Amino acid sequence: MLIVHSRKVDIDIMSSTQSFTRKQTAKEPFPISLLSLTVGSFAIGMTEFVIMGLLPNVAEDLQVSISSAGQLITLYALGVAIGAPILTVLTNRIPQKKLLCLLMVLFILGNGISVIAPNYGVLMGARVITALTHGTFFGVGAVIASNLVRPDKRAGAVSIMMAGLTIANIIGVPLGTFIGQHMGWRASFGAIVVIGIIALIGILIFIPQIRQEKPVSIVQQITALTNPKLLLYLLIGALGNAGLFAVFTYITPLLVQVAGFAEHSVTWILVLFGCGVTIGNIIGGKLADWKLMPSILGLYFTTCVLLTIFTFTIYSPTAAVLTIFLWGAASFAVMPGLQVRVMSLAKAAPALASTSSHSAGNFGNAAGAFIGGLVITHLSITSLPWVGAVLVGLALTLGIACYIVERKTAEVPLGTTLS
Repeated sequence: MLIVHSRKVDIDIMSSTQSFTRKQTAKEPFPISLLSLTVGSFAIGMTEFVIMGLLPNVAEDLQVSISSAGQLITLYALGVAIGAPILTVLTNRIPQKKLLCLLMVLFILGNGISVIAPNYGVLMGARVITALTHGTFFGVGAVIASNLVRPDKRAGAVSIMMAGLTIANIIGVPLGTFIGQHMGWRASFGAIVVIGIIALIGILIFIPQIRQEKPVSIVQQITALTNPKLLLYLLIGALGNAGLFAVFTYITPLLVQVAGFAEHSVTWILVLFGCGVTIGNIIGGKLADWKLMPSILGLYFTTCVLLTIFTFTIYSPTAAVLTIFLWGAASFAVMPGLQVRVMSLAKAAPALASTSSHSAGNFGNAAGAFIGGLVITHLSITSLPWVGAVLVGLALTLGIACYIVERKTAEVPLGTTLS
């Protein structure tokens, strides 16, 4: 009896210790090293979007047309979409921390060239250099971020890294535009160089050396990427982004021509949209860590409903602003979970899968803007929200189909929670 009682006490003590450990673990904060990735993504987000507010300044200084200056945006997007996966494949054997540092050095170099670019051609080349770092940084950064935390906190870690991109839209782009308009557009890129240097120092100091699996060959990486299920999820992400950008690309004329806002009010509405995006990104990471696939599908459904509602609320200024805020939050809340899902489907090449997710998203952005232009030409500008809802609805339908098949066949990837 004494032995039995003693064992019971030992079991109780172990149980209490495990319970205490779980409570401590649950309260563990995200490592400070994640912040260096956030700063890096902030700098990249700023260099991607700040050019939009500086096009007239750039065009005048370099003596090119506005449409030619606009190609600086187009080629950047193509650099991200096409070049980033290629660079990721070619740099696969480089240790991840070292690769991240090399990418930031390349990023700083590209923006440094932008500061002193004597003509349009040199500036275009500098934009291509920075575009190559964009997708690969987020691809490798997402893998590092997910390895810095427990498996059940991966999506939250990815969302913290990606928060830099969303915060760049709220703070970085207006600040960069202000600097460019008052000190010259080159000063904006100079400010980005400074932020890039800060990010590089943070990566060098805070990011640990992460033990990597044995590098896989280029053939194995490409084979991992051709997994039909993975390709479906890349398509889902592209469709979701297409639904977002079919509307967001033309949000200014929608707000001015339909909702009746003055042009100067649009800036503040976009800042509010950016706040919604940032909040949604963080909440989406937490939801994905709780229930991955249900949160992805639920957020796509919510986005679809909000865009449908926007078809009607666009005529009411107050209701339109509220809908835009919620729509921004829902649209970006889905992204951390989708990123983790894509990485889990390519165990042999998670960085390439993560980078390809950003490439698919950029193709979706371009497709959405193109579809939105067709809608305005052949239907009306007020049709944009429901067309966006249809595109997101297609993403939702594909996602539900994948989820049902996975549940039936019980082919759950290791480390991924489907329910």
